[in-house]
Amino acid sequence: MMRSWFPSRLRLNDPRATHSNPLKYFRPLLLLFLAFSGIAVSFLATSCKKDPYAIGLDLLPPSDTLSVKTIDTVTVIAYSVLQDSIRTDETSTNMLGSLMDPYFGITTASFCTQFRLSAEAPSFGTDPVMDSLILSFRYDGIYGDSTAPQHIRVYELSNDIFLDSAYYSNRVPEHYGTPIADYQFTPDLKDSVRVGTGKEAAQLRIRLDKVSRYFGDKILYAPASALATNTSFIEFMKGLYIEAAPRSNGGGLVTFNMDNVLTKMTIYFHNSTGDSLSFDFSITSNCPRFNTFDHNGYINADPLLRMQVLNHDTLLGKNTLYVQGLGGIRTRVRLPFIKDLKKFGNIAINNAILVFKNIETDTTLAPPPNLNLFVVDSLGRIGVLLDSDEGTIYFDGTYNRTARTYKFRLTRQVQNILLGKLKNYDLYIMANNPVTSQILPNRVQLIGSKPDMPDYSESRMQLQVTYTSLH
Repeated sequence: MMRSWFPSRLRLNDPRATHSNPLKYFRPLLLLFLAFSGIAVSFLATSCKKDPYAIGLDLLPPSDTLSVKTIDTVTVIAYSVLQDSIRTDETSTNMLGSLMDPYFGITTASFCTQFRLSAEAPSFGTDPVMDSLILSFRYDGIYGDSTAPQHIRVYELSNDIFLDSAYYSNRVPEHYGTPIADYQFTPDLKDSVRVGTGKEAAQLRIRLDKVSRYFGDKILYAPASALATNTSFIEFMKGLYIEAAPRSNGGGLVTFNMDNVLTKMTIYFHNSTGDSLSFDFSITSNCPRFNTFDHNGYINADPLLRMQVLNHDTLLGKNTLYVQGLGGIRTRVRLPFIKDLKKFGNIAINNAILVFKNIETDTTLAPPPNLNLFVVDSLGRIGVLLDSDEGTIYFDGTYNRTARTYKFRLTRQVQNILLGKLKNYDLYIMANNPVTSQILPNRVQLIGSKPDMPDYSESRMQLQVTYTSLH
């Protein structure tokens, strides 16, 4: 599971300050200031038309640009490792289904949730008879093949789940062994569905009274005390676990909007009056819920992935790297000789950009729209990089679909490592963001830092450093 955060220990002055006077008249003062402050000569451009990865050079007069150099030969060591489980409770969406990825193997997503009475102390009338019990989830999206059928089972929870507790992706909730529903469906995210005499937006509808009437009758004939308040109802019915069966080929991971009014459980019934009636059990912000993700131990993954991630053959990282969401795989990046930049003398870092490229051109299983980069200290604590304070546009991490690349700016981080103000801890590339509890199913294969394939040498993972020599 994710460990505690350690704070950034340095906050430099804002490098985006503008200067109205020509710098050439203040060159001696500028160089003296840079030499003693260690602030990199990299300022955010005020014009949105400028290349954010080429800024800084125009801040020096032409006579000084000869001192500006760029290198891409800094040693980068990278390899992929298993990621700790991630926190999955109370996210706005929940995921369900199974996907057999030709490279990453099987991933299966299941989840559990609590329900609340839509109105406390409901009365079902005299001699109520259940007509049906429907569990419905509003579709939100799918990763993978939407035409592949999914097989799920629904179970009643046997133990409480709590709103103020943290739940992680490797936890399977305690539940009774007999399924309430055993159901197969093919996701349909576009077509509306008929409900009663009308139509509603696309949703998954699971009948919970087909296998047995037990669960519906348990609710319909509940004692009045169990339905008096939501507190008593939760003690009476602790929730449901919706479990997906693993697929041996194809498939997909379906997300559902848990905040939507169509996501609920509804009991349809009639009583002695003869009228057809219904009552909703809602999923609200007060309902604890969490996802469970299972990667099947990666036994179905590509052999080279298994050798690198399971057998710890780190040398394989020079060719191929892997990043996967849902608490799957992350990539460790080391810059063991970054301090060797000091051999160039007293320098200021204009730019330090970590660049890496997606191997695959097939977009059937899309790469993450953005990746996350964090520093991990010697105790395993995760922390933010100095450059991330400047925002996403500056720090980046967004996927460039045309170039098939990701980039991160490490300018401030590298400068302060050279100044001895920060330790050179390892970096980790992740698909999921532990700060925002962002949960993505996407995965990507990246070109390593020293690929054997000649065609990949120019696209290798590299740190591009632009610096100015201070004389």
